[in-house]
Amino acid sequence: MTAKNKRKKFVDKAFKLVLSDTVKRRSERFILIISVVGYLLHLLLILLNTQGVIDIGPKFFSNPIAAVYTPFSFILIYEVYLLIFFLPKSMSSYIGKQYEIITLIVIRRIFKDIAQIELTSNWFQVEDDLRFTYDVVTSLVLFILIYLFYKHIRKADTDTATEADIPKNKVEKFVSLKRTLALLLVPLLVGLAVYTLADWLMAALSDYQSGILAFKKINNIFFDDFFTVLIIVDVLLLLATFFYSDKFHKIIRNSGFIISTVLIKMSFSVEGIVNNALIIGAVLFGFLILIIHNQFEKHPPNRDL
Repeated sequence: MTAKNKRKKFVDKAFKLVLSDTVKRRSERFILIISVVGYLLHLLLILLNTQGVIDIGPKFFSNPIAAVYTPFSFILIYEVYLLIFFLPKSMSSYIGKQYEIITLIVIRRIFKDIAQIELTSNWFQVEDDLRFTYDVVTSLVLFILIYLFYKHIRKADTDTATEADIPKNKVEKFVSLKRTLALLLVPLLVGLAVYTLADWLMAALSDYQSGILAFKKINNIFFDDFFTVLIIVDVLLLLATFFYSDKFHKIIRNSGFIISTVLIKMSFSVEGIVNNALIIGAVLFGFLILIIHNQFEKHPPNRDL
C-alpha cells in the first residue's frame, strides 16, 4: 500500500470515527440531555438566589426566563459540530451553518437581555431595552435571510464536486482535503473552547470588577476566536479551489463568503446597533453573492462579445 493510500485510509477511518452520521445522531441526543440538565440547574440557581440561600449578583440569576440562555449555549455547541460536519459536503451549506450560529447567538443574547429589561414609558431611552429591541428585530431579519439563502442553494450544490466544478479525476483529492480540514478543526475547536472558558472564569473570579466586565462579554466567549479560525479555513478552501477550478463566478462566490465571515467576526468587537448592523450586513452580503452566482450559472454571459 502506497503512502498516499495509507493517508487516505487513515483520513477516512478518522472521519468515520468523529464525523459520521452515526456520531452525529449520538451527539444530538447527548447535547439534548445536557441542555435539559443545564436548564434545570440554572433554574435551581435562580430559585436559590431569589430565596436568599445564595447570593449571585447579576440579574441573569434572578429571572427564570434568563435560564433559557443555558440550553441555547449547548445547542450552539452542537451547531458548531454541525458546521464541521457539513464542511466536506457543501460550501454553501457550510456557510449557511455559520449564519445559523450567529443567529442563535443573537437569540441566546435575547434571553440574557430579558433579565435586564425595565418596563418603563421611556423604553427607547433605556440602554438595555434598546439592546433587547435591536436583537429581536435582528433575529427576525436573520431568520428571513437564512430561509432565502437555503431556498436559493441549488440542489446540485449538495454535491461537493458539482459545487466547485471539479473534474471527476480530481474529486477524490478535493473531498479528502476537506475531510482533513474538518478533522483538524475538531481538536482545534475543543482546545479553543477549553482555553477561552478557563480564561473567562479566571477573569470572572479574580476580582469583582473583572467579574462584571467578563459577564458583560459572556456572549463573545469562544465565538470571537471561533470565527477567526473559520476565516482561516475559508481562505484555505478558496486557495484549494484554484487547483481544481478557475471559474470566475466560483472564485467570487467563495471570496464573498469569506468577506461575509469577516463581517461576522468584526461584529464581536462592537456593541449596540453597529453590532446588529454588521451581523445583518454579513448575512445579506452572503445571500446577494449567492443570488448573483446562481444567475451566473443559469445565464452565463457571453464573454466573447
